[in-house]
Amino acid sequence: MPVTSPTYRLSDDQYEQLQELLPANGRRGGQWKDHRTMLDGILWALSDGGRWRNLPAEFGPWQSAYDRFRRWTRKGLWDKILRRLQARQMHTGGIDFSLFCIDGTVIRAHQSAAGAAKKKGRPASRTTTPSAAAGAGSGRSCT
Repeated sequence: MPVTSPTYRLSDDQYEQLQELLPANGRRGGQWKDHRTMLDGILWALSDGGRWRNLPAEFGPWQSAYDRFRRWTRKGLWDKILRRLQARQMHTGGIDFSLFCIDGTVIRAHQSAAGAAKKKGRPASRTTTPSAAAGAGSGRSCT
């Protein structure tokens, strides 16, 4: 059975849910590429581990997708989208809150948290012996 990778493209219904949250493209100057194409490109890049330079040409230049992702991140758009989708699912009963839990057995701690021996650091400065201090003052002076 051949394995096919997901396309990471939004369906028409999914895009309609997000469309009203996206910024308008009415400014003067260079117009943005279509939001839907950019969203699909962003989803593709994030599914690829955030390797923006691997973005296929069908989504436009990788810099455009990355710049839009960063701009929307700084403006809090992704958080707004998440809250809207969560609220919509809560109202329809699509979220089962009994499934939320934290399983501490999969949280890894650093070895120092388990009582490992601590490394001893070097002293901040070496102590000066009286003979070394006397020798330092008897050197030639530059005049």
